[in-house]
Amino acid sequence: MTKNISVLGSTGSIGVQTLDVARMHGIKVSALTANTSIELLEDQAREFKPDIVGVVDENAAKRLKIALGDTDIKVIGGEAGIIAAAQYEKANTVVNAIVGVAGMLPTLSAIDARKDIALANKETLVAGGSIVISEIKKAGIKLYPVDSEHSAIFQCLQGCPEKSLKKVILTASGGAFFGKSMDELKNVTVENALKHPNWSMGKKITIDSATMMNKGLEVIEASWLFDVEDKDIDVLIHRESIIHSMIQLKDNAVIAQLGTADMRIPIQYALTYPERLPSPAKELDLSEIAELHFAKPDYETFKCLALCREAPKKGGIYPAVANAANEVAVQMFLDEKIGFTDIAEIVEKALSDADFDKKNITLDDILWADKETRIKFRR
Repeated sequence: MTKNISVLGSTGSIGVQTLDVARMHGIKVSALTANTSIELLEDQAREFKPDIVGVVDENAAKRLKIALGDTDIKVIGGEAGIIAAAQYEKANTVVNAIVGVAGMLPTLSAIDARKDIALANKETLVAGGSIVISEIKKAGIKLYPVDSEHSAIFQCLQGCPEKSLKKVILTASGGAFFGKSMDELKNVTVENALKHPNWSMGKKITIDSATMMNKGLEVIEASWLFDVEDKDIDVLIHRESIIHSMIQLKDNAVIAQLGTADMRIPIQYALTYPERLPSPAKELDLSEIAELHFAKPDYETFKCLALCREAPKKGGIYPAVANAANEVAVQMFLDEKIGFTDIAEIVEKALSDADFDKKNITLDDILWADKETRIKFRR
């Protein structure tokens, strides 16, 4: 069990729930970071009394520094604040709950400082999996998945003999538009897309769930986390979000992890592994659920899932391109500049336009691809 944490992205959904777990189990919080949510960040800082607080927005950092002037908390603005929190010497574990590819550099900074990582930022592995995993091995630190699906797989693997894994089965709720046709999706609104059936999440990840891009990103992430090939990863629609994912072993036995739709369960497991402690999450009562349903995903209607499965096969920068194009497209959709089905079209266009055959990529290659894709497709 970790004793001391830094929380990157503490005012977002995962960050807030991480602090719920820290509060319940008396885990010391030494550093917090956020972008611009100053009022909530101030409340968190006053409650948890971290040594440092990082704020991406420089002006917001100045306001917070004044607001916390009666405390000994050090406020650091800009990227330097995020890196300082990621590398803070007193923290044993860094919880990376930053949204998007912006979380990759803080992850690498934490690895460089020999911190264990509780990773909720899937883009870190989607865009830079080969580099990140290599650096983790060199540093000899632990990487604990926080996504509910990857945590479920991690939990299912406990106690399984080495080399006994046959297949990873990622479950997906199907998002707000499961069962809809392409024609039905053309005129859906932002409000429609943000109505997730089971989970309460941030806007970006909720839209990704609606397009099923989120599940595509999770396929890529799973391949790095568990060292499995794409062909050995299945996606299964499970509307109730009770089974969070499964593994199939070589004898065809299937092991599943079940629980309520509460992210505090995987967050807590990442922070307290290998211990099992009381949780703030509600107890699961299967008699209340009564029925569980499953279906195959519709790869034609939800093209983002198919595109994410193709990008790693092309190798190199292509996963980073897909991720960057999606981040740009989702924001444009949230700003009501494009339609819902345009998101997949933009990702597809970005992948088809990319021309890069270098296989052994560097961090600079990834950052270049990310930047160029954003410049090209931002409207």
